Amino acid sequence: MKILFVEDDKVIAAGLCYSLTQEGYSVTHCLNVEAAKMMLSENSFDLAILDLSLPDGSGYYICRMIKARADIPVIFLTAIDDEVNVVMGLDMGADDYITKPFRIRELLSRIKSVLRRYDKTEPAQTLLEFSGLKIDTARAKVYKGEQEISLTSLEYRLLLIFANSEGRVLSRNQLLEGLWDVAGDFVNDNTLTVYIKRLREKIEDDSQNPVIIKTVRGLGYKGGD
Repeated sequence: MKILFVEDDKVIAAGLCYSLTQEGYSVTHCLNVEAAKMMLSENSFDLAILDLSLPDGSGYYICRMIKARADIPVIFLTAIDDEVNVVMGLDMGADDYITKPFRIRELLSRIKSVLRRYDKTEPAQTLLEFSGLKIDTARAKVYKGEQEISLTSLEYRLLLIFANSEGRVLSRNQLLEGLWDVAGDFVNDNTLTVYIKRLREKIEDDSQNPVIIKTVRGLGYKGGD
């Protein structure tokens, strides 16, 4: 499994490269946009982890370049966690977004999650029905009627949490813990708001008046009836 890792902080990069290598990944590290462009022109990768702020440009540019060439997952790694930057990264095709500081366990969990979404094998089909949606859990695909809904890795995992807890009220902390597979306080709460908003826009008939994912004021959210 080959990972392109673009990060200009050499201390952070050294630690992550070591940890990822210990997990069995082959990591190519670049310090800037130009080095990443060169590597992409000469090699193929299975996943990219991109810092947002680079000395000669932005991780957004590299993300666009990657998505134009190949269908591989992209994870942004950045200190910027406001809603505008989260949405911008996702709109450009990023599959996940991790803010610094973070723990290596969190990053490894995210990597495994996005790679599952891109698994091209053909396992037996398993369908889960939820509030008018059909979720093919074997292939990580979601359908509304006959139309497939394109979800990012985290949007898909968020939908699964609601589908597997249909009718139950879930707190924000419960949702965060389910999303990251680690303690919720390691994740910026604002990111959850963004993902719920985006998921509603994709699955609801009217995202301003949701019926699939409902807000339970003062408590959290409830999926389905």
